[in-house]
Amino acid sequence: MTRPLSPRLTPNARTVLRQRYLARDAKGVVTETPAALFQRVAADIASAERLYPPGTRLALAARRFYDVMASRTFLPNSPTLMNAGRPLQQLSACFVLPVDDSLESIFDAVKYQALIHQSGGGTGFSFSRLRPAADAVATTSGAASGPVSFMRVFNLSTDVIKQGGTRRGANMGILRVDHPDILEFIALKQNPMEMTNFNLSVGLTDEFMEAVRHSRRYALVNPRTKRPVKRLPAALVFNRLVEAAWQSGEPGVVFLDTINRANPTPQLGSIEATNPCGEQPLLGYESCTLGSINVARCLTRDGRAIDYDMLAAIVPLTVRFLDDVLDRTRFPLPAIDRQTKLTRKIGLGIMGFADLLIRLGIPYDTEEALKVGDQLMRAIQSQAHAASEQLATERGVFPAYQGSRLQDEGRRRRNATVTTIAPTGTISIIADCSAGIEPLYGISVTRTIMEDIRLESFHPEFLKQARARGLALETLRREMAHSESIRHLTQIPEDMRRLFVTAHDISPAHHVRMQAVFQRSSDSGVSKTINLPPTATPKDVAAAFQLAHELGCKGLTVYRSGSRAHQVLACTHVQSC
Repeated sequence: MTRPLSPRLTPNARTVLRQRYLARDAKGVVTETPAALFQRVAADIASAERLYPPGTRLALAARRFYDVMASRTFLPNSPTLMNAGRPLQQLSACFVLPVDDSLESIFDAVKYQALIHQSGGGTGFSFSRLRPAADAVATTSGAASGPVSFMRVFNLSTDVIKQGGTRRGANMGILRVDHPDILEFIALKQNPMEMTNFNLSVGLTDEFMEAVRHSRRYALVNPRTKRPVKRLPAALVFNRLVEAAWQSGEPGVVFLDTINRANPTPQLGSIEATNPCGEQPLLGYESCTLGSINVARCLTRDGRAIDYDMLAAIVPLTVRFLDDVLDRTRFPLPAIDRQTKLTRKIGLGIMGFADLLIRLGIPYDTEEALKVGDQLMRAIQSQAHAASEQLATERGVFPAYQGSRLQDEGRRRRNATVTTIAPTGTISIIADCSAGIEPLYGISVTRTIMEDIRLESFHPEFLKQARARGLALETLRREMAHSESIRHLTQIPEDMRRLFVTAHDISPAHHVRMQAVFQRSSDSGVSKTINLPPTATPKDVAAAFQLAHELGCKGLTVYRSGSRAHQVLACTHVQSC
């Protein structure tokens, strides 16, 4: 047998691994190398193969899992890298907890949130079942304080829980657009000190979007009584939402009816919430394990085309890996263990898409790029579904298969969902590739991790092409350090300026169309930020929300550069461009 592959990692990747992932001793001293981390994870996940009959086990599973990670071709979500083969053994990133209209349910959810954050997971909540502010409370003859007041308790709890000593907890808070307190919810993030540990999204319905289009009023419904309490112009609420998103990037939106039309197990209930980044709609107490293929490494030898044969070998291996992760995870709560294993949801996605396009010579903001994204994700989803079907033959279908949408369609799978596009924030740094399906944020970029560690990077393919053309790199570095775009830098050849398009060069409509292309072949959702330049208007935001709904996206997040005092991505040497 050949010697194990030695991982080739950038200095930024080594910094991220050292700060977040590598094992430490009792004194906090790092005791693990990157290669040892991949070996630890591979061996632990491969041990799940022993749960199944000998004839169905993957030969040399640990070695195959190691190679696909060490080559930076595939990486699982962060908790798997952090915790596999270690005492915590909590390997899932995404959780949704139910919040019902009682103090017991609310504070149980706060407790469960703390346990999940401590284990390295993120939590999503719908607060739509809570009675509105000033509504009657029969047990005390008092008045309810409303969902927003209780959300502040969840936010405070997150402040005091450090996730496994590696990162702050992340939350998603969702409120239906027909909840009586929706205007208060929409306005929350206009105060930068409010809900600092939450992403917020408004749960929009088809009925509401139709009312916006036709300038009609719609009903606000008390979730306790199920009765309308007021009618508002839909345009007024939509405009408030748009204005808030334009000013601060939040709330985002989730399209609840679109999500539930794709719900694979409607017999278990309706989906009301997602994970913190919005790409994984889940039922209460469900979790999902994610992983992403670095498609920038999936090119033919001449670099001129996508190597679909390579993908056909990688996809089944990674689907199997993620299914094995479910068997190796020690979930924080028995209810989460039960619900997760009922549906066995996994989320295989991609990262490095912008890098792939650059290597193919295709600008991101073109019809050809949309076509490449469509063909690529269709192939991955087809292969992933086939792999899950094979696992169902070997291991059985997911337990909630009876009565599921998949049973109705005559498709036997091991996993209720198989594909998801995650944001891949830190794992894309380890893999040294662009994040998820996002375009480049800039050629020269600073990422802020762990709240205070700044990682500077200069796009390697741009460097390669600039050197080949004899460009004055030091001068360019200084100029690009203060700009999100290179289109105005005439000393760079025009074809390079066209190829290395960045997020703020791209129209909002193209951003949304790209998300929609990937959504068509994603069982769950797609995490993508619609990055807007500082000059974008509220009309741009409104058009993006409406187009996303029309094209079948499950949600949308917009971010206008400079609309927050702190942002995770920025051009080098400046906090906000």
